[in-house]
Amino acid sequence: PTALASDVDSITYDSATETLVIKGVGLDETAFESSYIRNAGLDRVGYEAYTVQDSSLDRHTTAYVRQIGGAYAVAVATGGQFAYYMAGTNFGRSDTFSAPTTDQPSGGIVSYAGTYVGLLNIAGDGGDLLPVAAGTPKDVLPLQAAEITGQVLINADFADNRINGTIYDRVVTDDPTTAVEVLSLAPTDIAENGTFEGITSVGTNGVGEYGGIFSGTDAEAVAGSIHAAGHIDGITDIEEYGIFV
Repeated sequence: PTALASDVDSITYDSATETLVIKGVGLDETAFESSYIRNAGLDRVGYEAYTVQDSSLDRHTTAYVRQIGGAYAVAVATGGQFAYYMAGTNFGRSDTFSAPTTDQPSGGIVSYAGTYVGLLNIAGDGGDLLPVAAGTPKDVLPLQAAEITGQVLINADFADNRINGTIYDRVVTDDPTTAVEVLSLAPTDIAENGTFEGITSVGTNGVGEYGGIFSGTDAEAVAGSIHAAGHIDGITDIEEYGIFV
């Protein structure tokens, strides 16, 4: 969905070779396509980190990716520079999909529990930035995007083809004292092909969008992403893109 993709046009990911290529997030290499470098030091809650920064005065970009079975998702964000951030997400599946049968004891209701990682349009600790020459003016320096982690629980009813969930225990990695709201994934329909789109909310107040896709036999995995804005009290113009697998 456009609201979740934002600046991302497409991704190519190979977990075996740890290769990630992202198209659409400009100003980080040529032809709007960047090959990211595996950066295990920034891994968070089971998600692989990849970064790119061409020089000390160019934008720093962070991406997170995870794949379980055939389901995968990617979130990417540049750090701020000259007042602007760029970000977006991508998710998909590399296998087929079939829904669980509804004659099980659960009646077709399945719960998915896992972890969540997101990127914010505020500065993190900058620990991965390339060093700059002494005396470089502060106004030209690039920033490194702050990360946020959490837990996710999704309940899917394949009898009624409905889904909802929550992202909780949310922590800004570089500033754990910041109070961060729980996000709700409002009830929405599951399409016949195993995809879904809905509203991200704080309580019942909509703050953005979410979407995802089921993967595998009996919908063994799910991947998706969220976008939220204006959802963290005390941080002006806050925006977040994150993923769950």
